[in-house]
Amino acid sequence: MWFDTVRALCVLKPVEEKPMSFSQEAWRRNAALYQATLDLPFNQELARGTLGREAFCHYVIQDAHYLEAYGRALAVCAAKASDAAGILQFAAFAQEAVEVERQLHSGFMQQFGITDRQYAETPLTAACHHYTSYLLATAWSESYPVVLACLLPCFWIYAEVGKDIYAQSVPDNPYQAWIDTYAGEEFNESVRRVIAAVDAAAAVAAAETVRKMHAAYTAAAKLEWLFWNSAYHRRGWEGLEKF
Repeated sequence: MWFDTVRALCVLKPVEEKPMSFSQEAWRRNAALYQATLDLPFNQELARGTLGREAFCHYVIQDAHYLEAYGRALAVCAAKASDAAGILQFAAFAQEAVEVERQLHSGFMQQFGITDRQYAETPLTAACHHYTSYLLATAWSESYPVVLACLLPCFWIYAEVGKDIYAQSVPDNPYQAWIDTYAGEEFNESVRRVIAAVDAAAAVAAAETVRKMHAAYTAAAKLEWLFWNSAYHRRGWEGLEKF
């Protein structure tokens, strides 16, 4: 009698699994892409301190160009925010992106002998142009939740890659200052805030909007991979340079 009662209760009250948040699902869907990003020669050699100077300088110049556009996209996101807290949060992130871009000039560019003229006269590569154009087009044309999703990989993937590289970094790594920036707690706290904002927006969004959010996240994550891979091979506009 007692055993039957317990068995009945177990049948009547199954354990319900909590549904995954948008961010958890996005990470699960793109786990293989994230691993492929970790495995890129640029990131592996950066951790070992063996990355070629030319490849890193190529990356720093393109990253500075990228951050200016990323700051603009964040500013548009702030304008589209659904509440005052979102406006303040993403306006602050936009300012930080521009400040980091300026710090690249006074920090890494000076350290590695990149002049202001060299930076100004170096055009965006095909990868950087593709990524920044995608972010800005999405920021202007899509809804706030979709804009959030397309901006998230730059925050989140950078933080996770930074932590992975930090864990592997060799002593006296010439790129340690860059590694420390993206593995640091301050940057990771910003990442957690963006993830929370994305999850909150997805939780009340229509199914079609969530579908578009996933597509935007994956597209931006692919462009993160492309950006690092392009930097390693110092790619520009192969075959079109003379035009």
